[in-house]
Amino acid sequence: MIVDFVRITDSAVYHDVHRLYDPQGDSLFSKARMLRSSIMLAVSALECHRGGRRLFAGVGFCLGAGELLYLHGPNGAGKTSLLRMLCGLLPPAAGEICWHGRPIARLGEEYRRELCFLGHHDAIKEELTPFENLSLSARLAGMRLDEARVLEALSRLGLAGREDLPCRALSRGQKRRAALSRLAIDRRPLWLLDEPFTALDAAAVNEVAALIGAHLEDGGLAVLTTHQPVEITAGAIQRLALGDEAESCRR
Repeated sequence: MIVDFVRITDSAVYHDVHRLYDPQGDSLFSKARMLRSSIMLAVSALECHRGGRRLFAGVGFCLGAGELLYLHGPNGAGKTSLLRMLCGLLPPAAGEICWHGRPIARLGEEYRRELCFLGHHDAIKEELTPFENLSLSARLAGMRLDEARVLEALSRLGLAGREDLPCRALSRGQKRRAALSRLAIDRRPLWLLDEPFTALDAAAVNEVAALIGAHLEDGGLAVLTTHQPVEITAGAIQRLALGDEAESCRR
């Protein structure tokens, strides 16, 4: 299924080229599921309310192996809320999220073991070093890494020579690099990344973009928010915009 242009508003989804319309009222992407057997993540008719206000409604998309979804929109449009819904941390007001055809609400921990979520906050312990933080993250994710592999990941993110400094002694950008070093070791299929390029210099941005591209080439899928014009050429790319920037395209 190729969706060439989609406009998302706070009340509806319009497919201007390939309209997926089901007169029986089934999920917006039910026909897409039949057309694409490789779908891993399917979102349909999602609606979000925060603080008594509706942020978005009618949001839907499908992702398969090697596919990336860019989330765009102004501050307050609901991008982070949508990512939290995809993580299973925030229940939607309406709609459904499925992983391999099964609702994530029923999968619970089985689904969460399949995803890597990096939010606005770096989620590192300030008193620990980058080496210790990454080693701890790996253990929590069920991975066993030797010292050389941890050092390689930190070096790739530009932290060579700073592996043993307490994170509280690092700059804002270095702390972000320490958090993002998880991407150099993570092999879970679904990456959910909230503004991963914030506070990074050009070299780090390029390295993180390369890690995401390699993840897609290996058959992973990713959803990320960003206000920065970062180009990732690997895989198939969809763009979904919320709020005033409500346009989405797939190439």
